Amino acid sequence: MSNNSIASIGYEVFFDNTLAALDNFLQTHHYSSVFILTDRNTSAHCLPVLQAAVSSLWGCDIIEVDPGEENKNIDFCVGIWKMMLDFGADRQSLLINLGGGVVTDMGGFAASTFKRGIDFVQVPTTLLSQVDASVGGKTGVDMDHVKNIIGTFTQPKAVFIATQFLETLANRQLVSGFAEVIKHGLIADRAFYESVKVKGVAMDLEDIKHSVAIKNNVVTQDPHEKGLRKILNFGHTIGHAIEGYSLTHDNDPLLHGEAIAVGMICEAYLARRLNGLGEAALADIIHTFRQYFPDYRYETGIYGQLITLMKNDKKNAGDRIGFALLNDIGACDVDVFVAEDVIKESLDFYREVIG
Repeated sequence: MSNNSIASIGYEVFFDNTLAALDNFLQTHHYSSVFILTDRNTSAHCLPVLQAAVSSLWGCDIIEVDPGEENKNIDFCVGIWKMMLDFGADRQSLLINLGGGVVTDMGGFAASTFKRGIDFVQVPTTLLSQVDASVGGKTGVDMDHVKNIIGTFTQPKAVFIATQFLETLANRQLVSGFAEVIKHGLIADRAFYESVKVKGVAMDLEDIKHSVAIKNNVVTQDPHEKGLRKILNFGHTIGHAIEGYSLTHDNDPLLHGEAIAVGMICEAYLARRLNGLGEAALADIIHTFRQYFPDYRYETGIYGQLITLMKNDKKNAGDRIGFALLNDIGACDVDVFVAEDVIKESLDFYREVIG
């Protein structure tokens, strides 16, 4: 293993702007056929970069899906499976998932279930997918606006991260991914948090590698989310509910990171109220997120819908809504169950913060 890679659960994550590691992977693994899954955006902006770097991919069949979280569902998976059948994919085929979290999550799920599982590699093209979806082996699709409720734990054969893909992104997309970078610092590495909260999206490959290493350290200790891995859910219980609501009610829905930023402010309030987070830490977290992310305005009338979405979350136990809550910046506890009226308090708190 080189200095440019991190060992995960049976595979390596390569940090390589030339994509030479992917070229080498394809030359040393003799697949019967190789397919590339993209969405319309990555077909236009990222596929040419990939093919220019890895010439052997010029002749591959391309499977293209529509972009967007609203298309990460079983119907689109059926389309992927049908295309793979039409292209003659067999159990010795490889699927390259080139795209953001929607493509890598859904492509991983499609590959893990096609003919009971074929190999796949991830080439994440957004900051969000590079630091979040790149490790952990979670694959999945949404159903009835509940995120990732159908899926598997299946590890890719490798992950290839190149910052040149980030140059194709709008700033809003970069900032969305930055939410997960901040989160990694908040839950496990205070010094990293203090560093990146100043840099913003002006990070380099080493910062991305450090962010991935934090998540990788967690998932390798707890591959199937029985305990420690739940710290990665900080901000996501409320954030996923906000994201699901926005997806179905807003003309311009929140991106994942924008919703999670709201969730992390709300859950930092819960951490202050219930889990010993200091007042200064709460103020610091609020300032950091409001510096980079837009305020999201909502009325108390939507609380019932948000609570219903939270009750469908995978982290719950029975009817109890579970959270991962900070006890300090850089330290997090799991399985903190919070009463509905206190959750509503945190939603009120966010509304008061943004004024």
